[in-house]
Amino acid sequence: MPTSHPHLLAPGHIGPMELRNRLLLTAMGTGYAEEDGSCGDRILAFNRSIAEGGTALVTMGVVGVGWPLGNNMPRQPAISEDRFIPGIRRVADVVHEAGAKFAIQLHFGGMVANAAAGQPAWCPSVPLEEEDSGLGAAYLPEEVEAGGFANLPPLIYHEMTQADIDAVIAMFAQGARRAKEAGADGLEIHGGHGYLFSSFLSPVTNRRIDVYGGSLENRARLLVDTVRAVRSAVGPDTALWCKIDAVEYGRKGGITLDDAIATARMVEAAGADAITTTAYHDPRVGALHSGSHTPQTPGLNADKAAAIKAAVNIPVILSGRIEPDLGDKVIARNEADFIAMGRKLLADPALPNKLLAGREQDILPCIYCYTCISAIYERQTARCAVNPQTGFEEEGWLTRTETPKRVLVIGGGPAGMEAARRLDARGHATTLLEQGNRLGGTLQFASIAYAPNERILDWLRRGIDDSKVDVRLKTEATEDLVRSLMPDAVIVATGARRDLPDIPGTHLPHVLGGDDLRRLVMGEDMDGLRDKMGLATRLAAKASAMTGLTRDPGFIREASKSWLPLGKRIVIVGGDLVGLELAEFLAERGRKIAVIDENSHFGRGLTIVRRWRVFDELQNLGVTLRPGHTEIAIESDHVAARDPQGVTVQMPADHVIVAKGARGELGLAHSLERAGFAIHAIGDCTGIGYIEGAIRSAAQVARAI
Repeated sequence: MPTSHPHLLAPGHIGPMELRNRLLLTAMGTGYAEEDGSCGDRILAFNRSIAEGGTALVTMGVVGVGWPLGNNMPRQPAISEDRFIPGIRRVADVVHEAGAKFAIQLHFGGMVANAAAGQPAWCPSVPLEEEDSGLGAAYLPEEVEAGGFANLPPLIYHEMTQADIDAVIAMFAQGARRAKEAGADGLEIHGGHGYLFSSFLSPVTNRRIDVYGGSLENRARLLVDTVRAVRSAVGPDTALWCKIDAVEYGRKGGITLDDAIATARMVEAAGADAITTTAYHDPRVGALHSGSHTPQTPGLNADKAAAIKAAVNIPVILSGRIEPDLGDKVIARNEADFIAMGRKLLADPALPNKLLAGREQDILPCIYCYTCISAIYERQTARCAVNPQTGFEEEGWLTRTETPKRVLVIGGGPAGMEAARRLDARGHATTLLEQGNRLGGTLQFASIAYAPNERILDWLRRGIDDSKVDVRLKTEATEDLVRSLMPDAVIVATGARRDLPDIPGTHLPHVLGGDDLRRLVMGEDMDGLRDKMGLATRLAAKASAMTGLTRDPGFIREASKSWLPLGKRIVIVGGDLVGLELAEFLAERGRKIAVIDENSHFGRGLTIVRRWRVFDELQNLGVTLRPGHTEIAIESDHVAARDPQGVTVQMPADHVIVAKGARGELGLAHSLERAGFAIHAIGDCTGIGYIEGAIRSAAQVARAI
């Protein structure tokens, strides 16, 4: 028995299916299938990677029983015809070879359907007009274009007849039969997230007056009858369970925990071997898209799972941002039996094996940026900001080189650290130069405003510490130094240039740019703030740096709740990721914040799901957002501008923070290239790409050298 996480790593079983531990891959829509719904090499490689990483059960998600009817995304896997069996069998085989069990999640989109499929959305009742989301305005124009949203036909709802209901039950039964023939050890019926069964279960979306509407027993009838039909189709030797919403957050009159408990008991009686607990929400509330089934709050649904566990006699699978420590505790307390992980396994498929080996610190951490699920919302395939290999497992990222080279990496931010770490892992002799006195670059500052970023900062630093990379801090990359190192290749990862934009008043003493904020927070080059901060503030910041306190973003986050050398009224110029996260950070510390920008769309750099959350949180914090404002000018005590209607507005300001003007800077790269060196530029020096751009470009160049 492992000494760490003994309950999480203990064997378990779901019905007849024996599992090597209690860690499961939660069923997700990744978009890794082929365009015709079949399973090809890409989805095979992804599932094999998860199984090889030590996960006990790999569940292929949103497998369409009526494909293309009921689709909810492009490249969704299908099981609606026998022709899909061979591809699924290939996936099952590689999962089994890696020692894991394989399951299929049977899915029908219902109300949450894909208009591009050219099929109507089947539903219990045609929704009322006011039930429409209205969140499309938060999409950026480039996202609308990339996702082809402008060309999508309107979604047409179809209220299901008895014949339709009978057909759906038959689709699930036949899909189950095919899954068993393809080698699946288990089946999950997706009964949550607003899809078909969830829409029948919710009193908000089910207004029927026949035997499928009204009472909970009637609303659950379709799901219960489907469970019985699937059980009959596959017999007793295939594990079968249901995913259900434990609650609908923020949806007046929606599914309650008491409803979920009663539903769980009904599906248990119908033949289910387990219950997966999840949640849904009012889709019109942006923050709830990251506040229900894919929560920002750790363990959001753990107490609901415990309540359901107490009411049934079959295992309960808990999902929704469950860290390993919490997962081990809830299993030990008999509040759940299994932990289903999604985002964490996208970030590091080897998480279970690393836990088993006692290497928890080596787990590549999820930073909960919602890159993965936002890609799906944008009709793209899932990807991970911190793991560029996710979805591209077949591309040989870290193969040992047969021709080791001397490689110089200039810049110790996330791009430089990741490139150096990977080059070292491939066998290259790697030197890393950093002009500052510590590694991290702008990620140090980003870790203060958004706490999860600190996880990847620490992981990258540990990766460098554990490598053979020759790290040289406080070292400027002059041409003479570079030449003396005789590199075969030079990677320039020096980050962005941050000039103040051409706005009247940026010279005033109460105006801070990005570099000013970093100096203040990190306690570096305080003389540069002589005209902007008093002596006491500069000395305090410098003392914190000398004692090492500014090396800890967590300390700064906590200390700033009590003391900040900034006035009460702050105007932030710049409405992209940096400006909005800074606005949230400062508003939480009691400042009255306004954000202004010439851009008519705020939130670039934030993924769509996180953007929805940030917009809602800023509104709740009373932050004023002013997009599309022109003629911005900073005065001694206010910022003036013209609003989109041409009206002059004034915003009082004790301090003004300019959070824009960052751009790529290739001066050093071009200079070294002219000197004859083989140059590869990565990260923000090529253009602002944030963490995902830094990590992905680093991985790509390290693979290519």
